[in-house]
Amino acid sequence: MSITSEPIDFTDLDALVTTVAGPVLTPTDDGYTAELTGFNLVAIPAAQVVVGAAGAEDVAAAVRYARANGLRVGARATGHGAPIEGRGTVVVTTSRMTDIVVDPVTRTARVGAGVRWRDLAAATAPHGLTGLVGSSSSVGVVGYHLGGGLSPLGRRFGWAADHVRSIELVTADGIIRTVDPSAGSDLYWAILGGRDGFGIVTAIEFELFELPTVYGGGIFFAGSAAADVLHTWREWAPTLPEEAGTSVAILRLPPDPNLPAPLQGQLAVHVRYTHTGDPATAAALLAPMRSAGPILLENIDVLPTAALDAVHMDPPGPMPSAERGSILHEFPASAVDALLDVAGPHVASPLAIVEVRLMGGALTQPQRVPNAVAGRHGAFNVVAIGVPAGPLGDQVGAHLAAVTRAVAPWSAGALLNFCGLDAAEREQLWTPEQRVRLETIRRRHDPTGVLRVDDPSFVG
Repeated sequence: MSITSEPIDFTDLDALVTTVAGPVLTPTDDGYTAELTGFNLVAIPAAQVVVGAAGAEDVAAAVRYARANGLRVGARATGHGAPIEGRGTVVVTTSRMTDIVVDPVTRTARVGAGVRWRDLAAATAPHGLTGLVGSSSSVGVVGYHLGGGLSPLGRRFGWAADHVRSIELVTADGIIRTVDPSAGSDLYWAILGGRDGFGIVTAIEFELFELPTVYGGGIFFAGSAAADVLHTWREWAPTLPEEAGTSVAILRLPPDPNLPAPLQGQLAVHVRYTHTGDPATAAALLAPMRSAGPILLENIDVLPTAALDAVHMDPPGPMPSAERGSILHEFPASAVDALLDVAGPHVASPLAIVEVRLMGGALTQPQRVPNAVAGRHGAFNVVAIGVPAGPLGDQVGAHLAAVTRAVAPWSAGALLNFCGLDAAEREQLWTPEQRVRLETIRRRHDPTGVLRVDDPSFVG
C-alpha cells in the first residue's frame, strides 16, 4: 500500500471552496441539481454539500471536510447506482476525473473515476485492445469493476474485477492511498467486490485484451413467440462453448422513432449473442435459435469490440429506472413458465426489460486476485428493469417483486451491480464469513462511519 497525501482537517466551507479545484455547491446554489443528476433520474441524491472533484486531492479535501464537521460522505460518477440521501451528507461527484492512460505494451489501462466505457473504448480500439466492457457504454468503468464486472465477454475471460492491478482511493481519514494484491491488502480485497463503504476510488489500473472484433448482435422475435423462444434458448444456451455469450430478454419497446421501424412500440424477445472466435463457427452455433419464432429484425455481424454495447442496445439515458436481479443455479422449463406468468406478453407491465443471461465458463473459475466478488457460482443472471413513469409507473415495485418471487425457487443470491437491493439486503450477497470480514475491514478503516450512508452507492 502506498500513501500519497497527508490528512489536513478543516471545518470551514469557505476553506473547502478555496482548496478544491472543482465546484463546491449547496442546495441554494445554481448548478446544484445539475451536478447531482446522472443516468437514473429517480436516483438524484440529496446532499448538504456537493463537491465536483477535479482530481484525487479534491476528493481527499471533501472527505476531510466531512470528517471535521461530523458529516457522512459518498461519491457519484455516472449516476447508475442508488441515491445517496440525507441531510448531513457530502456527495463527491467524480465525472470530471476522466484521465485515461493506455499502455499497449503491457496491455493495461489506468482510468479516473469519471471515465465511461465509451471513452475507454475510443482510447483502446486503435491498439486492437479492449477491457472487459459491460453491456452499456454509458456505465462508469470504475464502479463496474468494483461491483464485479459481468461482461458479455465474461464466459471467456472471467470477471472484470479479477483483472484489476491496482486501486487508488481516498480512505475515511482523508488520505490518498494506492492498494494492490501484492501485499495482501485488506482494502483491496474488500473494495473489489464489496464496493461500498471502504473508500472513494479515484482511479484503477487493469488488464486489457487483444480482441479488435467480435461476432455478435441479436435476433428480435415477435413477442407472441416468447414461450417458444425462451424454452428454445434455455436448452440451447448451456451447450455453447466459453467463447460464446448469450442472453434472452423480453422487451417492451417505446414508440421511439430512433428505433428501427419493425421494433417501434413492440413487445419483442431479443436473443443477444457474442462470440470471440471464428465468425463462421459462431454463425453455425447460432443457427438453432433462428427457427425459434417469427423474426422481426436481425442485426448480427462482425463488430468492433468497441461497439459491443450494440449487442444489448441498452438505452443511452438518462431515464428513470428501477431494477431487481437474481442469480439462478439452473433455469429449467418450470422457471421459464414462472417468468412468463409474471412478465410474458399477456401481462400489462411497466417492466421495460426482463433479461436472463447465461453465466458459467470462466466466470466460475477461482479468483485470479483476492477479492470479495459474489456470485461466481451462478449459472444464470436474471435482471428486471422498470420505468417508474407513465400509466403503470406506480406499479414498478410490485412487478419487480413478482419477477423475484417467480424465480425464487431457483435463486442462488444476486450480483452486486444488478441486485437493486438496499444496504441491509445487500449484506446477504456474501457468505457469513465474508460478511464478518467485510465489516471488520470497514470498522478498521472507518471507525466513526464517515463513509457510511443509509443506502450507499459510493461509486456508481
